[in-house]
Amino acid sequence: MGSDAGILLDQYDAVLVGAGIMSATLASLLHALDPDLRLLLVERLEGPALESSAAANNAGTGHAANCELNYTPQRSDGRIDTSKALAINAAFECSLAFWASLAERGLLRSELFLHQVPHLSLVWGQADVAFLEQRYRQLKTLPAFSAMEWSTDPAEISDWLPLVMEGRSCDQPLAVTRVKRGLDVDFGSLTRALLAPLQSSGALQILYGTVVKGLKRERTPAMTSGDWRIQLQGPSGGREVQAPFVFLGAGGGALPLLQNSGIPEAADFAGFPVSGQWLVCQRPDLVDRHFAKVYGKAAVGAPPMSVPHLDSRWIDGKRSLLFGPYAGFSSKFLKTGSLLDLPKSVRAANLMPMLQVGLNNLPLVKYLIAQLRQSETDRMDALKQFLPSARSEDWTLSVAGQRVQIIKRTPDGGRLQMGTEVVSSADGSLAALLGASPGASTSVPIMLDVLSRCFASQLATQTWQERLRALLPFYGEDLNANAALLDQVRRRSDARLGLQSC
Repeated sequence: MGSDAGILLDQYDAVLVGAGIMSATLASLLHALDPDLRLLLVERLEGPALESSAAANNAGTGHAANCELNYTPQRSDGRIDTSKALAINAAFECSLAFWASLAERGLLRSELFLHQVPHLSLVWGQADVAFLEQRYRQLKTLPAFSAMEWSTDPAEISDWLPLVMEGRSCDQPLAVTRVKRGLDVDFGSLTRALLAPLQSSGALQILYGTVVKGLKRERTPAMTSGDWRIQLQGPSGGREVQAPFVFLGAGGGALPLLQNSGIPEAADFAGFPVSGQWLVCQRPDLVDRHFAKVYGKAAVGAPPMSVPHLDSRWIDGKRSLLFGPYAGFSSKFLKTGSLLDLPKSVRAANLMPMLQVGLNNLPLVKYLIAQLRQSETDRMDALKQFLPSARSEDWTLSVAGQRVQIIKRTPDGGRLQMGTEVVSSADGSLAALLGASPGASTSVPIMLDVLSRCFASQLATQTWQERLRALLPFYGEDLNANAALLDQVRRRSDARLGLQSC
């Protein structure tokens, strides 16, 4: 892009790329904190939430670390590390509290995207039963998980999970933990619900079918000093806009855009795409007999998104059963992306970290190869570990969303990072979100992190502080350090979102 001194470009206060849950959350926060901000959302597809946020492309679990065993690794001394579980639980409570505030203001209808469903962990075999018991004993003492239940009694487990116990040998050591206050979240419906009032207010303009062709920060007489110039290509042709702040929340598509921005911080990152598949059951009698999200233990070398689980799932208001995910590989960074996404992302700065990660994570490589070689029989065998009586004719294979795991260059070499990471420029004018789970469930605290990095001066003002505390009354407090406050926050969220306190 050249400098066009005589051209006045459309000016926005913020340009958000990618119409998924992250951009929708950031737009909602920005509008609540300053209703006068002029926001532009750019989406290359024809509607919102059609990639990672779409209900069919993710597990829909409200990740609160109730049942996800990969959030509680076992240390060499046999004890469980609960720090990540506590952090994720508090982060999800923050998201719930924000949704509750919007519901209270009449801006969000919880029944459109939330369904209450118990979260359970299920393991078998003496070693894993011992692990789960240790996890239960430690978590149970913490206020965040004090309602957790434990059972090894086949009769009680049959009451909780009738389909899981049907046809199962009674000789198999089995253990289950349960948290009744679990949620299934349709993040696609939530995204659309968040965007609707912003569009109606006129604060947010959305350009669908539009791609970012160029992203450059330059200073010209026609531009506010330091603004970003964004070159767009849409159904009506090309246009350019400018803004002092850009957010790249395009899922797997965020990494190429981050690299093209030219900020020095982008050089530290690469990505490794992982695809997924689900087995789906819509047979009414089976769907009605299983009401839970049940997480097992991941295979050795499996990425976190591949932890096996059997879920009650609501997609577009219809309940079904999902099992999986089965991991696979595609060089695409998005489900609707290009096979050239991965090779195009390779740079001189990230090639060595990528090679180091491959060499240091051979179990992951072997796991993915084994997953790619799976047959229908193999997939059914995995399902039958959860549902011994499962029949192949009741289940169909569905392609899930595409995720890009973070590869980060560090002084110790390349490192494969699980979870999500905010990458921002030193001056706070650009931020990007990379990574995967727990992602959407913790969208609110992640976007609060973006605000603290990129809107620090505004966030320090009395006006923004007061408005933020009106949305999140506990803002700045540690929920895990104050049991009474945690209980108060949960009761408030449950009441405003129409949930049953458990």
